[in-house]
Amino acid sequence: MTDSGKDAVNEVISEKEEKFEKYRKSIGLFLGPAFFLIMIFVPVAELNPKAHTLSAVMLWIIVWWITEPIPIPATALVGIVLCSITGVADIKTILQPFADPLIFLFLGSFILAKAMSIHNLDKRFSYSIMSLKWVKNSSARILFTFGAIAAFISMWISNTATTAMMFPIGIGIVNSMAEIISRNTGKPVDARTLRFGTGMMLMAAYASSAGGIGTPVGTPPNLIGIGLIEKFTGIKISFVQWMSFSLPILVVMYFALFAIMYFLHKPEINHIKGTGDFIKAEKAKLGKWTRGQKNSLIGFLIAVTLWIMPGFIGLIYGGNSAELKAYNSFLPETVGALAGAMFLFLLPVNWKEKKFTINWHDAVKIDWGTLLLFGSGLSLGTLMYDTKLAEFIGKWLINFGNVESVWGITFAAIFISIIVSEATSNTASANMIVPVLIAICLSAGINPLPPAIGATLGASWGFMLPVSTAPNAIVYGSGMVPITKMVRAGIFFDIAGGLIIWMGLRLLLPLVGLS
Repeated sequence: MTDSGKDAVNEVISEKEEKFEKYRKSIGLFLGPAFFLIMIFVPVAELNPKAHTLSAVMLWIIVWWITEPIPIPATALVGIVLCSITGVADIKTILQPFADPLIFLFLGSFILAKAMSIHNLDKRFSYSIMSLKWVKNSSARILFTFGAIAAFISMWISNTATTAMMFPIGIGIVNSMAEIISRNTGKPVDARTLRFGTGMMLMAAYASSAGGIGTPVGTPPNLIGIGLIEKFTGIKISFVQWMSFSLPILVVMYFALFAIMYFLHKPEINHIKGTGDFIKAEKAKLGKWTRGQKNSLIGFLIAVTLWIMPGFIGLIYGGNSAELKAYNSFLPETVGALAGAMFLFLLPVNWKEKKFTINWHDAVKIDWGTLLLFGSGLSLGTLMYDTKLAEFIGKWLINFGNVESVWGITFAAIFISIIVSEATSNTASANMIVPVLIAICLSAGINPLPPAIGATLGASWGFMLPVSTAPNAIVYGSGMVPITKMVRAGIFFDIAGGLIIWMGLRLLLPLVGLS
């Protein structure tokens, strides 16, 4: 979870929950170093000295990631410092992953998303779709379309930004329903008590988090998993190749999500009169297309075009063709993201005043914490692999769980990742689990791709608690989502999501040559 997500939690939690948060952080502050010292002085014969020291460092970091006495990105940097001080590796080796091309792929994507947000291009997309005649005033269609918009937008920008954007739209629609019910019954209706309100809020959060699996840049765990897979197996998963299995899984996942949200929170009325007028009014506030919106769209389309071109080249010339290798050499996905972002600094919105689509003052407001967490995660994952700590943990898990088949390990990986994501951020979950899964499989002579991809996708789940993800925290603050209903819906979607991911990977990975 991002720091902004934590801030959202702190604004809405009850007094008892606030006390629990303080105790959790206070205890964790001292528990992390205590576990580190205990592990340092407890001999483990099977571990070499550097792996033993790294295990102590990882134990400290994991405790702090779960209890969050300091921000999660800061905890990741503590891990970097400890690895250097304790001699796990030299500082150049430790910091090398921070220059990984995937870091800059995310950097470019974040700048593109920031420009779309600044110029309200994301809102224009969502209002345009919500105003379609097909939606009309049907509460079921409104819920379905509302969630589909959130899922699609979060394929390209962060789940937190998507939820923050969809949140006020959902509030407006729910208030419209409350007014209609009040007029029909002659009694005042509190929008916060409506089942439909709970469904809309949870849909905003869950669809935003689920949509991130659709593209490599949709959420940090995707790029972490892709980076670790390429680093440790030499297999590069392209943008199109990822979408060829993730997009069908997302589509099935979304229909399951809609069914869960609709039947758990049956709308009080089937039609909401006035919703079209509300959306039309909000769309009118945006006015005509601005130069900033057009420029942001150009930058976005440049990046997307460069991202998907290798897929078309591969279809025409073959996956191992010289043409495809040349394209990937000169225009890899990282360059595509940076090229799209670069044009935003060049395309003017007012040439006379020398104002461009985005300036550096706005560009630096991206989520640097995620970039730091991403880099440190790659670093710690690499060290776990190099010191053979990941291999040790992997063999222990195989012996403990007695799971030896690739799809048995994949099933376990998905649900372990989901469970861990309930307690810590999805990025931290991917950082902890994916290297271990790859080491498990390589040491057992099993294809590591399905378990690693399964753990990567599972890391984006975790829907039971307000503190599980930033989107959950945002909608919890609406007052329309009782904690019991979030837990109930989260359990259903966690289980359904895990099963769909497992079945989808088993069916689709062989078709795209990744099994």
